[in-house]
Amino acid sequence: MKKQHNLFILLAISVFIISCKVNPFTGKSTLNMYQSSEQLFPMAFQEYDKFLSENTVIKNTKESQMVTKVGQKIANAADTWLKANGYPDYLKDYKWEYNLVDDENVNAWCMPGGKIVFYTGILPITQTETGVAVVMGHEVAHALADHGAQRMSAGTVQQAVAIAGNVALSEKDAERQTFNSLYGIGTTLGVMLPFSRSHETEADKIGLKIMAIAGYNPDEAAKLWVRMKSAHGSTTPEFLSTHPSNDTRILNLTKWAPEAKAEAKKFGVTRFIDN
Repeated sequence: MKKQHNLFILLAISVFIISCKVNPFTGKSTLNMYQSSEQLFPMAFQEYDKFLSENTVIKNTKESQMVTKVGQKIANAADTWLKANGYPDYLKDYKWEYNLVDDENVNAWCMPGGKIVFYTGILPITQTETGVAVVMGHEVAHALADHGAQRMSAGTVQQAVAIAGNVALSEKDAERQTFNSLYGIGTTLGVMLPFSRSHETEADKIGLKIMAIAGYNPDEAAKLWVRMKSAHGSTTPEFLSTHPSNDTRILNLTKWAPEAKAEAKKFGVTRFIDN
């Protein structure tokens, strides 16, 4: 049994090592066990179409056209940055699509491969085209950084380690029960939630850079989160949340805005849209 356990651990470590992928925006290696274009994108595209068929998609209004316009500008800015930094084919399998859906939830999201939804409920917070660009940049960044694949990979590793622990303790019922209880809480609070918050922070920073290259004022990002805090302040402690607190995001975005402007200047962008 011990030999079987050791073999399982060795296999898990090997999979981890060979599954790393470099994030072009950060230069860091990230865990990614999935071939996005071959495995995740087709599945995501199918689920996106299903979602649209089951919800009210708003077309041909000023707001819906603005969402599409901003999305295209943000995606083009991302493509410009990637090509300039040695990744000319990075987006070749992405199928960008932007839809406004009638829903009072204050939310927007992006599936792997560039399928984005804005809910009408977030428009009172975004208020302007630049406000939409703040949210759009964040959602596009999730797609660019393969955060969906990384979350799935992390879940797979979490499950694999849980199986390994149960195999190792298969003949010790009390120890196995204790392991399962502590492992679930420990990995959620100590690994999975921080992992999710790091993705949100990374998407904020990448999104800020992209929106600036697209010509939108990155100073407006912190202002959007001030409005978000005022309208929908969260009482959940940050360490129990999948997202950074509003205050953390406001501080980060304020700090990063000059860096985003400096990056945009490299592409000849020195004047920004504020509204």
